[in-house]
Amino acid sequence: MHYIELENIRCFTNHGCLVEEEKIGSEYRVDLKVQADLSKSAETDQLKDTVDYVHLNAIVKEEMTTRSKLLEQVANRILNRIGKELPLVNHAEVSVAKINPPIGGDVASVKIIMDRKYASL
Repeated sequence: MHYIELENIRCFTNHGCLVEEEKIGSEYRVDLKVQADLSKSAETDQLKDTVDYVHLNAIVKEEMTTRSKLLEQVANRILNRIGKELPLVNHAEVSVAKINPPIGGDVASVKIIMDRKYASL
C-alpha cells in the first residue's frame, strides 16, 4: 500500500453555526491521507503518473473557503472532489479540526474524521 499525507494544513475561515463564528472566523487544521498505487511514478519519476499533492492541497484550501455550518460538510466536499478529480486515489481520509472552539471550556480543538473508498478502475 502506498500513501500520500498532507499534515497540518492551516486555514483561517468562518465555519460554524454561530453568527459570531461567521463574522469573526477562526483557525482550522486539516490533515489528509490518500491511498493510491504509486508504483508507476516510483519507476518513471513523472508527475503525471502520481497523485499531485499540490492538487490535494488546492482542493483542501478551496473547500475550506466555502462557509459551512458543520465540519462534516466541509470534509464531505473535500472527499467528493478528490474522487472526481484524482482517479488514481482509491481511498482518502480527511480530518478537519476547529482550533479553540467556542464551547465554553478549555478545549484545544474539536475534530471530525471522515473517510471514503473510491471505485477501482
